[in-house]
Amino acid sequence: MTNNHPGTVSVVAVPSPDSWHREADIVVIGSGAAGMPAAILAREAGASVILVEAEPDIGGHAITSGGNVPLGGGTSAQKAAGIEDSPDLVFLDNTDWSVVQPNGFPDYRYNDREVVRAFADANVSTYDWLLAHGVMFADKAPDSQGGTSIGNSVPREMHAVPMHWTIAQTGKPEPAATAATRSTGNGLMRPLEAAARKVGVEILLEHRMTAIHRESPGAGRVTGIQAVHKGKVLGIRARKAVIIATGGFTGNVEFRRMFDPRLTEEYCGLGGMPWSDQDASGEIAAMAIGASLWGLYNQTGEFGIHLTKPFLIGSQYNYRCFWQPGSSVFHKARASGLPVNDWQNVITVNMLGKRFCDETEGNFTSNNHQQIKDYRYGDYRNATNIAYRPLNWVNAAMAGFGDGRNGGGPIWAIFDSAAAIRAGWTTEPPHVDRAEGFFFSANTIAELASRIVMKHQRVPMPPAALEATVARYNSFVDSGVDVDFGKPAPAHKIIEPPFHAAWATPTPHDSRAGLRINAKCQVIDRAGEVIPGLYCGGESAGGFSQHGLARALVQGLIAGRSAMEEPPAADPGFGIRERR
Repeated sequence: MTNNHPGTVSVVAVPSPDSWHREADIVVIGSGAAGMPAAILAREAGASVILVEAEPDIGGHAITSGGNVPLGGGTSAQKAAGIEDSPDLVFLDNTDWSVVQPNGFPDYRYNDREVVRAFADANVSTYDWLLAHGVMFADKAPDSQGGTSIGNSVPREMHAVPMHWTIAQTGKPEPAATAATRSTGNGLMRPLEAAARKVGVEILLEHRMTAIHRESPGAGRVTGIQAVHKGKVLGIRARKAVIIATGGFTGNVEFRRMFDPRLTEEYCGLGGMPWSDQDASGEIAAMAIGASLWGLYNQTGEFGIHLTKPFLIGSQYNYRCFWQPGSSVFHKARASGLPVNDWQNVITVNMLGKRFCDETEGNFTSNNHQQIKDYRYGDYRNATNIAYRPLNWVNAAMAGFGDGRNGGGPIWAIFDSAAAIRAGWTTEPPHVDRAEGFFFSANTIAELASRIVMKHQRVPMPPAALEATVARYNSFVDSGVDVDFGKPAPAHKIIEPPFHAAWATPTPHDSRAGLRINAKCQVIDRAGEVIPGLYCGGESAGGFSQHGLARALVQGLIAGRSAMEEPPAADPGFGIRERR
C-alpha cells in the first residue's frame, strides 16, 4: 500500500490487487454532470456499471450550480425561437483566436480544436438525450444568462428547472411559484440520478477513489480502481474501462498552485463546497500511471470565473450557493452568508486593515452572445475595437503586503449597522459564521481590528491602521471623490456602531485545465499515446475553456459511448473476493 492515510489518493502507481472485491464492465468515478451521463449511457448500451462517489450524496458541483446549460448547434429549443445555429458555428465560436476581453486575455485562442470539434458535433444529441432522460428546461428562448465563454454568435444558454425535486441548498422542494422557472443544478442532476437508478447503474456512495490500476505503472491497459469506504480499502475491477469524472482540482491547494502560486490555504471558499470538493483526485491518480495535463493557459487566463470576487460575505463558502439550515450539509457550511448587491455598503481591507482597490470593481469578464458587436469570425477588428479596461479587484486582493509570502491573506468587508439595515443583512448566525472566525463585530473600529483572530489571519490587524482607513474613507464620502482608488461617488460613511468585519476573500471556482484527452475522451499519456481503457470528461479534462455544464454533459456522453467500444480485458484468472 502506497497511501499513508486511507482515503488519500496515491501520487505513485499502485499495482493491481491479487484479487478484486467488485467488478463491472465500466467503472465511473464521480456522479456529477460528466459521470452520471456516462454511467447511464453505458448501462443502457448493455454494460454493467459501477459508479463510485466520494460524498454521501450524488451530484458533485453540478447539483449546486445555477443549472445553466449552454448547448447549441441547432437544438429544437433554438429552432423554436428562430435562432439559427449549427455545429460548425459552435466550433468556430469556441476556437476564435480574435476574441479577447477588455483586459487583453483571449477566451478561446488556446482551446484544443479536436476536443472542441467533438463537443460541437454532439451538442444537439446531448440536448435531446437530456430531454429523454427527464431533464426539464425553462419554457423560454435560449439566452445568455449565466454564460461564460460560450460563443459570441447566437444565444445558447438554457436553464434546468427543479420542478418537484428537493433543493440541495435548502433541503426543501422549490416553491411551486418558481418550480418551472428557476434555473438550478438540482433540476439537472436529480432527474439523471433517477434515470441511472432506473436502468440499474450501481451507485456506491462514500466510496473515495484512491488509485487507478494499470497492468504496469507506465504501460498496458487500465484494470480498475482502488477505493476506500469507511476505512476499508477495496479493489474494483473494470473489464472494459474506467471513466474519470471527479470534477477538477481547485479545492486541492498544492495542485492548484502549479497554475497560480498565489492560491494558498486562505482561498478556502470553493464554489460548490461543502457539498463536494474538487480535490484533483482524478488528475493525480491518472498522472501516477502516466497521464499528461493539458490546456494550462485556460486555468491562468484572466477571463471568466475560475477565480472570483465573493458573492456572499461573512461565511467561508462565499460563491453563490447560499446554504440554508435545512440543507444536509449545513453543519459543514455553518452559515448562509450575506449577499452583496451594492458594494457601496462596505469597504474591503487586507490583513493590515488597508484598502487596496475600488470595491465596486467587478470580476474578470468573458465572451458571450453579442459581447462583441459587428462580430466576424477571425477578424482582427474584433480585438482592436475593444477598449482596454482591466478589472483587478481579485488581483489586488491577492497581492499581499510585501512580506515575501505567497497568498494575499484574508480580505475583510468592513461596514456598520447602518449598512446592515440598508442591505437587509442579519449579522448573527445562521447568516454569518462567528464560531470559525469568518465574522466579527465590535462597538469601536479599534476593537473590531483587535478581534480579527482566525487561522488564516497570519498577522494581527493594527487597530490604528483600520481606524485611519475608515476615517480616510469617510472623508471621501464627504468630498464625493475617492482619491486613492477611484470608487465612484463613495456613498456611505462607516460611523454607526456596532461595526462588522465579514470574510470577503476571493474564491476559486472553475477547473479549466486538466487531463489531456482526445476527441473520444480517451486520456493521453506524456508521450502523446492513448492510455487504453481510461477516459475523462468535464472539469477534470483539459483543453476547453468553457464555463458551465455543457462540456461536462457532452464529454460524459462521449466518454460513455467510447468506453463501450473497448474490448473486454482477459479474465485475470482469479475470482471476486466478495460482493459487498
